[in-house]
Amino acid sequence: MKKILFATTALVATASVAAADVTFGGYGRFGILYQDSTAGVDGIWGNADDTGSTTDVTSRLRLIITATAESDSGVTFGAMTRIQQGEGQTGTTNGARFFARSGGLEVGVGHIWGALESMPGQYPVDMGLTGLGYDYTPYQGDGYTSRGAGLSGNNGIEVMYSAGDFAAHISATDDKALNITRVAAYGAYTFSGWTVALAVQDSDVATDTEVSASVGGTIGPVAVGLSYTDNGTSGDRIVLSAGMDVGAATNVEFYYAKDDNDLGATLDDDSYGIDFNHDLGGGTSLRGGVVKRFNSATQADFGVRFNF
Repeated sequence: MKKILFATTALVATASVAAADVTFGGYGRFGILYQDSTAGVDGIWGNADDTGSTTDVTSRLRLIITATAESDSGVTFGAMTRIQQGEGQTGTTNGARFFARSGGLEVGVGHIWGALESMPGQYPVDMGLTGLGYDYTPYQGDGYTSRGAGLSGNNGIEVMYSAGDFAAHISATDDKALNITRVAAYGAYTFSGWTVALAVQDSDVATDTEVSASVGGTIGPVAVGLSYTDNGTSGDRIVLSAGMDVGAATNVEFYYAKDDNDLGATLDDDSYGIDFNHDLGGGTSLRGGVVKRFNSATQADFGVRFNF
């Protein structure tokens, strides 16, 4: 991230603030995306697609803005938001996440991260350039989004705590427009290079996650992960993932996901994929992958990503 420091007097009109700064960071990506939409579903957004297989240019620019100030007592107060523009999308600035942090304790309000999305094992890999549908992300519930108000429109609040090898996170949202409330929590512990995590959620949505558990670590040169999620009436999902370095600058990842798909839709029980990430140095990389989705569609992508 690039950091810009401003004089305290330019940001606030009090002398009690010890330090203040604004940081800008994010990433850009561009490349090609192939979608075999024979299942009648667009693999990214779930829209009807009657055009069959397509190969298109894909791109995204994401700018993350974070502003913080530190009190004389050492408490950090801050807010962050992000601006995003992608192909076929109107540029958006999402709702802000406000937070107060001291030591291992942090409280967030507004557009919160959400406990389930932050839980270890929910994003065990990052397929290709675009994520390629994220069938390997098993949870259903609150999550951070670049679109619109996000969870800030749902009166979100969360508390995160970490001490040594232990971490915990609890979050709650209240969507009055949709009459949906969610309360979720996870605890995680790391030992001997392995991390185990357990999460629970109470939600008004029958298809939301009720219980999730994950374990991840390394076996020799291979990073492995296994997660189980009970997604209420939509069934259970199990995800197995693995990744390893191939040479000095290239990483290869794989996942296999099995889902009960109990909602009556015409969906397969299996999804799987493989990808690569080749580091070009300076925050730049070549990325690509191919997956077979639960909706029977095949997706593949290839392109460049640069972090800043």
